[in-house]
Amino acid sequence: MSRSRLPGEGFIVSFDLSEAGFARRPRGGDSYPPYDIERLQAASGPERLRITLAVAGFSEEELDVSVEAKQLIVRGKQSDRDEPSYLFRGIAARQFQRIFALDDGLEVIGASLRNGLLSIELIRPAAAQVVRKINISASL
Repeated sequence: MSRSRLPGEGFIVSFDLSEAGFARRPRGGDSYPPYDIERLQAASGPERLRITLAVAGFSEEELDVSVEAKQLIVRGKQSDRDEPSYLFRGIAARQFQRIFALDDGLEVIGASLRNGLLSIELIRPAAAQVVRKINISASL
């Protein structure tokens, strides 16, 4: 079975936490693998998000999650396997690259793979308030 090459450009989503920010995402393009972005409710503390991608058939070794230049990049490449003789094949087994643009301050804190779902946790730590004392001079 032949596999297509990774696309030159990935799909980009802006992580503006407002509804308007998500509306700015590009339309069209490749929709594989499908994903969800959810805001995790916390009574207090920093804002948290979770991106969940449906990656059925991929093992942990076949997935790569990295952050580079304010972009979260998720890649999947299945290793060559002995292919069974399918009567019908509905589960996609192709390479992919998905790119998410990260807003300032968003940090990836971890990723996990369970039951064919890759979950990536993000956090926006509360901004530290810096107080700086300014000395007053009698002469300028």
